[in-house]
Amino acid sequence: MKCFFHRCCECLRCCGRRDPRPRTVWLGHPEKRDQRYPRNVINNQKYNFFTFLPGVLFNQFKYFFNLYFLLLACSQFVVEMRLGALYTYWVPLGFVLAVTVIREATEEIRCYMRDKEVNSQIYSKLTARGTVKVKSSNIQVGDLIIVEKNQRVPADMIFLRTSEKNGSCFLRTDQLDGETDWKLRLPVTCTQRLPTASDLLQIRSYVYAEEPSIDIHNFVGTFTREDSDPPVNESLSIENTLWASTVIASGTVVGVVLYTGRELRSVMNTSNPRSKIGLFDLEVNCLTKILFGALVVVSLVMVALQHFAGRWYLQIIRFLLLFSNIIPISLRVNLDMGKIVYSWVIRRDSKIPGTVVRSSTIPEQLGRISYLLTDKTGTLTQNEMVFKRLHLGTVAYGLDSMDEVQSHIFSIYTQQSQDPPAVKGLNLATKVRKTMSSRVHEAVKAIALCHNVTPVYESNGVTDQAEAERHYEDSCRVYQASSPDEVALVQWTESVGLTLVGRDQSSVQLRTPGGHILNFTILQIFPFTYESKRMGIIVRDESTGEITFYMKGADVVMAGIVQYNDWLEEECGNMAREGLRVLVVAKKSLTEEQYQDFEARYVQAKLSVHDRSLKVATVIESLEMEMELLCLTGVEDQLQTDVRPTLETLRNAGIKVWMLTGDKLETATCTAKNAHLVTRTQDIHIFRLVTNRGEAHLELNAFRRKHDCALVISGDSLEMCLKYYECEFMELACQCPAVVCCRCAPTQKAQIVRLLQERTGKLTCARSDHEDSAVFSSVFYFASVPLYQGFLIIGYSTIYTMFPVFSLVLDKDVKSEVAMLYPELYKDLLKGRPLSYKTFLIWVLISIYQGSIIMYGALLLFESEFVHIVAISFTSLILTELLMVALTIQTWHWLMIVAELLSLSCYIASLVFLHEFIDVYFIATLSFLWKVTVITLVSCLPLYVLKYLRRRFSPPSYSKLTS
Repeated sequence: MKCFFHRCCECLRCCGRRDPRPRTVWLGHPEKRDQRYPRNVINNQKYNFFTFLPGVLFNQFKYFFNLYFLLLACSQFVVEMRLGALYTYWVPLGFVLAVTVIREATEEIRCYMRDKEVNSQIYSKLTARGTVKVKSSNIQVGDLIIVEKNQRVPADMIFLRTSEKNGSCFLRTDQLDGETDWKLRLPVTCTQRLPTASDLLQIRSYVYAEEPSIDIHNFVGTFTREDSDPPVNESLSIENTLWASTVIASGTVVGVVLYTGRELRSVMNTSNPRSKIGLFDLEVNCLTKILFGALVVVSLVMVALQHFAGRWYLQIIRFLLLFSNIIPISLRVNLDMGKIVYSWVIRRDSKIPGTVVRSSTIPEQLGRISYLLTDKTGTLTQNEMVFKRLHLGTVAYGLDSMDEVQSHIFSIYTQQSQDPPAVKGLNLATKVRKTMSSRVHEAVKAIALCHNVTPVYESNGVTDQAEAERHYEDSCRVYQASSPDEVALVQWTESVGLTLVGRDQSSVQLRTPGGHILNFTILQIFPFTYESKRMGIIVRDESTGEITFYMKGADVVMAGIVQYNDWLEEECGNMAREGLRVLVVAKKSLTEEQYQDFEARYVQAKLSVHDRSLKVATVIESLEMEMELLCLTGVEDQLQTDVRPTLETLRNAGIKVWMLTGDKLETATCTAKNAHLVTRTQDIHIFRLVTNRGEAHLELNAFRRKHDCALVISGDSLEMCLKYYECEFMELACQCPAVVCCRCAPTQKAQIVRLLQERTGKLTCARSDHEDSAVFSSVFYFASVPLYQGFLIIGYSTIYTMFPVFSLVLDKDVKSEVAMLYPELYKDLLKGRPLSYKTFLIWVLISIYQGSIIMYGALLLFESEFVHIVAISFTSLILTELLMVALTIQTWHWLMIVAELLSLSCYIASLVFLHEFIDVYFIATLSFLWKVTVITLVSCLPLYVLKYLRRRFSPPSYSKLTS
């Protein structure tokens, strides 16, 4: 039953769904589809037209708090249980439901409008009749779609053509995978070579694609052109894809649609929309159950005092109904309205411009954050890399010695290739310098070639773009790449004399210090993946015909690929401890025969449909043996300018920060220290690498003996701990002031988030004040008759008390500037002090005290006018409520005063219409006024005195800042 309406909604949306299967898609011929595919419609709504009202009501009444009032209202249809007019119960409940329905409808309409905007985006489609405009929602599998620069990709497509001369394009994928880096994508070679885009409709070709998958980082498919001789078969991988929700960052592209609608990668990675409920509502729901238990006890006592006479079981139910106002329905209204106000304030906060509140049901969760999980790159750091170190094993070059590197490069390209043989007595220093120059040159050339960076020439107003590109104008050149690391490396090679000036799918051009252009043909590229942690390229030097395989990657994988050496591990650790991101660069020379043999095996492996990744990796690994280690490069990611004070503020507020990153352990540790995630005086426990259950047990025991110590752990050790000792590890980690997880996979990040969500929670704030309908029953011989009937009940739950209580959303313990200056104040929220079972019990006792004073005070002062007990007690109740709100306020706002006066005015004005319950002439007497004043003061004054004494002798932490 819990997910009934969500399942109904999903079934209605996905009627006719079949198991996903591989597909053959003919270019430009959607009518040749081999199966039916879903419409390309994005739907992020929780409900549809038929399930909206049932779904909203179900989500409301599945919680005890709301179900209680529903059962209460329904009971009044039974004559024996009726205590008053039906409208006294159904009107407040209806008002609450109306507020909820309006709020949910507003959010659904906003969601619908966002979906409609996406589904109505206009794109160009290639057809036999030319280019036509088509809505995103009308795009079908097999369509040839044109996507312009800065336009969002409407469906999952195969990249066929680009207008870029370099034969590639870049994507922004922030809305797909959260990464701010650009991704390089390559078109199908066969279709990119066609003279025009319209020729795509003239050839007979198709794409064979795998079934829809949730994996956004991998793809297996093939492209076939049948009308060529011989037929063309080309393998397709992730680098040939354009996933929906990404943005084209360069050029204009043409793609063929493979997947639409619910089969999109972005949709399959999105969980079904659901109604969210915060800890605040869960706490209120829990306290409601406690109050209901108290009602049952009081009702049993009342019946017991009557010796269970007559139909005592019916009397118990009547007492339960009679005391039902102890759980105020107005609280539900104030909670919902308060959330709406907080959401509105968040949207309009000038310090966080552009913030979109997608759910108005949980804004208070922002005040309960105990753990903040963050990535490193782009969050703690600026994702702007600066080249810091070049290490050749025997010598290292830092920023202060880059002129020496530049000198070596200059000497290589300016001196003669070799000295004349007649020259004798060449001194040792010259030979050493030549050897070092050669080593530096090989390292710099490898760095300048092994990447996926593309130089782009943009017009600067002085010369046109074509002219700038033809002459490789330095002032017009910018670098495009999927990673800022690679841009930093290429910019560095430019600074030392070897400049990347041109690149397309098949060639690379470098410029020497003397202005000569070196041409290299790209034979193969092996892109970087998270699994491989390395990238490679095979190039042919056009001037010499030499074929060279260059590779760069993380030390953990490159250590097993390069030839034996005794300095790699030590120097990588030294550079990482300085906070540098380290890459190992290596090369291997290939003969023509070796390359031809590799290419044949590689092409065949890429055309495989089954186990393609494994077969391709096996072929590539045959090259990755005994490679020559050239150098280590070290780049540094600059910290965000305000990251240190921000983390210090969070730490002082009691919020624990966990950093999850893919960097080396030493790099992550250094960044954590530099960012002040870990204070300089704080101990750090580095969890050693564990590979089995026994080692994990021993290391956890060692960690358990540490106190107030930050934890640094690698992804492999984390996986082992979570596999065998999940509870023990999370218990220890949650006690740490900070945690750094390095070499952390995306799946592990998601697992950590889930585990923390399951093991953390915070207390909330609520109150109740409605105990006097109970004192009245005990006075009147324990009779189960209501004291307040009809509109009095409705008025108390709505217009008489709602505005002042609702105005408390404007209350502030301290100003926002003071709260930011003293983040320690946030700890009170984390400890749950504003509401605990202790504070809840205190409010219950206050309610009983005030109910007793109001009821017995009315009996004592109005013996001769007992028939006016309703007017006496109800007026005192309203005044007490208004004074209690005033007593609770810490910082007055003019709207609070308006709310107090408005509520009092509404009550006075309504007395004209309440002659059925209250004698207007009676309450206008002086005797009535002073005696009600006495009762109200007796019910409130002692509480004010207690509050004054408490603030005087045991003030809250924030009071010292406001005095």
